[in-house]
Amino acid sequence: MKPLRLHVPLLAIALACAAGAAPAATLDLDTATIADVQAAYKAGLSAEALTQAYLARIAAYDKKGPAINAVITLNPKALAEAKALDAERRAGKLRGPLHGVPIVLKDNFDTYDLPTTAGSQLLHGSLPPDDAFVVKKLRAAGAVIVAKVNLSEFAGSGGSVSGAKDPAVIKAGRVPNGFSSEGGQTHNPHDLTRGPSGSSGGTGAAIAAAFAQFGLGTDTGGSVRGPSSANGIAGLKPTRGLMSRDGIVPLALSYDTGGPMARSVYDVAVALGAMTGVDAADAATAPSAAHFKTDYTPYLKKGSLKGARIGIARDFMGRDAGTDAVMEKAIATLKSLGAVVVDPIQYPEYMLVSKQPNYNLLVASEFKAQLTEYLHTLKPGFPRSFDEIVAKANDPATRYRSPEKAYALKYTAAQALDLSDPQYLALKNEEMVAIKAGIDALFSKHKLDAIVYPTSPTPATPIVPDPDKPADPRAASGSATSFANQTGYPDLIVPAGMSAGGLPVTISFFGPAWSEPKLLGYGYDFEQATHAIRLPKNTPALAGDRIHY
Repeated sequence: MKPLRLHVPLLAIALACAAGAAPAATLDLDTATIADVQAAYKAGLSAEALTQAYLARIAAYDKKGPAINAVITLNPKALAEAKALDAERRAGKLRGPLHGVPIVLKDNFDTYDLPTTAGSQLLHGSLPPDDAFVVKKLRAAGAVIVAKVNLSEFAGSGGSVSGAKDPAVIKAGRVPNGFSSEGGQTHNPHDLTRGPSGSSGGTGAAIAAAFAQFGLGTDTGGSVRGPSSANGIAGLKPTRGLMSRDGIVPLALSYDTGGPMARSVYDVAVALGAMTGVDAADAATAPSAAHFKTDYTPYLKKGSLKGARIGIARDFMGRDAGTDAVMEKAIATLKSLGAVVVDPIQYPEYMLVSKQPNYNLLVASEFKAQLTEYLHTLKPGFPRSFDEIVAKANDPATRYRSPEKAYALKYTAAQALDLSDPQYLALKNEEMVAIKAGIDALFSKHKLDAIVYPTSPTPATPIVPDPDKPADPRAASGSATSFANQTGYPDLIVPAGMSAGGLPVTISFFGPAWSEPKLLGYGYDFEQATHAIRLPKNTPALAGDRIHY
């Protein structure tokens, strides 16, 4: 292995300057975009060195130090793969903007060479038959998979007591924020007593802590956006069908999608362009043929917000003074950038009241059926049905490490409807149409390009809620994220600031179907005006984070 070029002594730099040579250039892991990485590669930095630098941060902070515990499985071949990509570059073969870029994957994306567990100990060691469609595309583009990372088990809502009214049921089935039976507890790098949010919490924490250049999450009701907000990074829940779901452990395919998460809107855009495309194995991608781009970076322009009509959804404010203060400042920034701000816009009451019950029932029903279909693709020795998952999780002989999840899986089994049930069919075939019509009416009534709201009504919450603090009765309607899943529309998350308590706050740009180019432009314009992202205090810069080349 070549020696890692992480440091250039100050004396050497001084001598070089005295001799008339320019000092070495530096790549800063915390702030570097993919464009910066590729410029450094062109100037002589190796992918092997960059991958090693990210691995050094994981070694310092994931299981040691603050013990963020985002990683479930490290890729033992990451350095070798980076080295092979360096050899390709030297030979003149460049795969594109992701050539040699280190990434992490939420552990519900199938990888043929690394286990895919969906955060469940019942799938420990499961090697799927092949890569997920988007993973294949990322590998072909030259990305280096550094690790598979933790998640709320079965993407959180897959076995949940959400919607229960009985306090005893809620208590018995409340899984700690960021916990899975396979990966254990992930901590928020901004505050170790807080969770990373669900379900893509491992990705959110890993990217915030700079364990990789970008990562992938999945989103069924806010699972890319909640962790992006709690950990203070950028993220995108794309239009349903823009990214294939083939090879992703399903939660509810009516709502599911994957999405990129990164420390900059630029990196979100580059990652998205590498993963789009029609996939015969996922019929939802067929409509994307007329809309998908393979490069979204041309839409990233300062001035994009000028003249854009932006609606402010205040229905999702008023839960936390710190969040609201950051939100008000963000609204002022939108105005200063030339946006035509329509403030407020109001969601119809029927949508606010019904969205969570509808979501809960549809997800429980689809998860039971669709997880069973996924399990049938696995090798012998693993559960073959949802019912078997429930039985094993609740069998004392299994020594299941999440009693709350075991209880919640059993609760889901009792709530789920057959997919032939008239109530489920009405929900699927009529509810989504009604919600979509209501959202379309909002855009039309106010002639909006996007709706802006606080991604989460509060900053990151404690891993274990205070038992003496009564639950907020507005919590179920506190976030607007599930509307993007129920309509299939895109939602971009961008850091907006920090609360007085030092926790991140983000805003969401929610738009109509296939409006990713516009949303990315708006988000980029806002990001460049605010530069609100912060490296978490519990995972500060290491000496090797400034890589000289």
